[in-house]
Amino acid sequence: MKFSPNAVRCSLSSPWGAMTLAAHDSALLWVGFDGQKHQPDLCAWPLSNAHPVLQGACTQLQQYFASERRTFDLPCDVSAGTPFQQRVWHSLQSIASGSTRSYASIALASGQPRAVRAVGGAIGRNPISIIIPCHRVVGSNGTLTGYAGGIDRKIALLQLESPI
Repeated sequence: MKFSPNAVRCSLSSPWGAMTLAAHDSALLWVGFDGQKHQPDLCAWPLSNAHPVLQGACTQLQQYFASERRTFDLPCDVSAGTPFQQRVWHSLQSIASGSTRSYASIALASGQPRAVRAVGGAIGRNPISIIIPCHRVVGSNGTLTGYAGGIDRKIALLQLESPI
């Protein structure tokens, strides 16, 4: 993926490790755990703790980690992905907190019912973790499968969202 050269970044501590967030003028471009798979070269983006989109994202994520928020209201720019990836990421946004969906159902919702493996690849490259909830996708039999941030984090995120 090729990201905007005007991006800035900030760091955020989460209960499951350090995260980096990046944004351009008006939208988030990246939210991920440091060291996760498919992470872009973060060094190219200057640090900015004063960027309004990043400040809003940090606030909402901290509320989410404290179980004070279940949904996000943040501008996201996923235009660095292919049209197929963008459709998959859009489909992920319909999965409610506390729910899961299968890769097969995401493939169907993305208009490519036979492209389950390709859907898995697109989900693994989701540039805006948690906010675009790729952790809510499971195998058809309900098994927890891969997560770019690590399966332990996927389990923790699902537990955080599970109804009491």
